[in-house]
Amino acid sequence: MANTNPKLLNPLTLAYMGDAVLDQHIRTYIVLKLQSKPNRLHQVAKQYVSAKSQAQTLEYLIENTWFTDEELEIVRRGRNAKSYTKAKNTDIQTYKKSSGLEAVIGFLYLDTQEERLTALLEAIVESVNERE
Repeated sequence: MANTNPKLLNPLTLAYMGDAVLDQHIRTYIVLKLQSKPNRLHQVAKQYVSAKSQAQTLEYLIENTWFTDEELEIVRRGRNAKSYTKAKNTDIQTYKKSSGLEAVIGFLYLDTQEERLTALLEAIVESVNERE
């Protein structure tokens, strides 16, 4: 990748990347865990990657002071970014929170902070599993 500082990217660009990273992680996790048919996998994946689930996970992680100050800044930028697309199946606040979580995932991925990214992805899975 070019020497672009991920911090300088638009937070919605970070969220776009983070969405893909989270989706791949969750798909890998449930395929290996469930070894089920695609429709069932999709239903289970939604429990992890829906905007509602991501918003709840973000609140949980913030309450438990999981993020560094730098990461919280990325979350804030992701939450506050002006989106020109309408949130599907959710209210705007939930959508903004999920964008904040996706932005920090995208940031860690593009900044090649692999250990921190892995820890965050595992914390997200753990958070959802505790709620289920």
